[in-house]
Amino acid sequence: MNTDNTLIHVENLVKHFPITRGFFQKQIGAVRAVDDVSFSIQRGETLGLVGESGCGKSTTGRCILQLYRPTSGRVEFDGVDLVSLNKDDLRHTRRTMQMIFQDPYASLNPRMTVGEIVGEPLLIHKVASGREVLERVAYLLEVVNLNPSFASRYPHEFSGGQRQRIGVARALSLQPSFIVCDEPISALDVSIQAQVVNMLEELQQRFNLTYLFIAHDLSVVRHISTRVAVMYLGVIVELAGRKELYNSPLHPYTQALLSAVPIPDPSAEARRKRTILEGDVPSPADPPSGCRFRTRCPIADQACAVARPQFREIRPGHFVACHLIK
Repeated sequence: MNTDNTLIHVENLVKHFPITRGFFQKQIGAVRAVDDVSFSIQRGETLGLVGESGCGKSTTGRCILQLYRPTSGRVEFDGVDLVSLNKDDLRHTRRTMQMIFQDPYASLNPRMTVGEIVGEPLLIHKVASGREVLERVAYLLEVVNLNPSFASRYPHEFSGGQRQRIGVARALSLQPSFIVCDEPISALDVSIQAQVVNMLEELQQRFNLTYLFIAHDLSVVRHISTRVAVMYLGVIVELAGRKELYNSPLHPYTQALLSAVPIPDPSAEARRKRTILEGDVPSPADPPSGCRFRTRCPIADQACAVARPQFREIRPGHFVACHLIK
């Protein structure tokens, strides 16, 4: 893959949240939310990031945008290491990176009108003022298929799908090149989800956007993503092109996830063998030694408990972290 076309490069990203106790808040441990993650995102592509709840997907997205400052590692945006930037330089760079949040009800200020919500980034970054803001807000609402007259209304007057469109309009206000979509459809009705996904794809083509699309719905990720990364307990266990990953998954965890995705063919669904994982996901505050997945893996052996598997390229563009895959 052409490295000159890389927009985001994440290298050995680590984010630990301290566990404290007592009056003096002495640290007694840490939640290892993200533990040595590396990947790149090419310009104009959508990288899907999937996994169970609590595996570190959203934390990874927030660390890329520096909403959470990483414990260690590098996050390069267009060749610039964001981790090393001071507040002023980071504020300037943030204009080109935005986020669409999971909950359209919690992410919009109920005391602000839609026009104020969408126009606020323009005022904060001093990109526009006065009449220009009003015109830009009207244009952005039209872009996300909302009536410009809605600018004077408040968030409580809208449905979940409409609120998420408002959130998308806000994310587009500063003309970003990269957007983190943090489970943008998981809180919406199924009938609305397809509309929002189609809109995101159209906006990507129209404005040449690059997405990190975080989700736990594998069928949606398959539809929208160029490549897919599978995350488990703070680490990426497999990364491949969309077709490659769905047609020939190599990691046992990926195989188990895909075996649970319904197939719209009754005869094929009846013949398919489901992979049922035993036990619960371990605590990120006390992850297993060696391979994180070994306590639930159907093929794990003694070597899996000793050393952490290397994240390596098994086939061209297909990376897996597993001792037993050659």
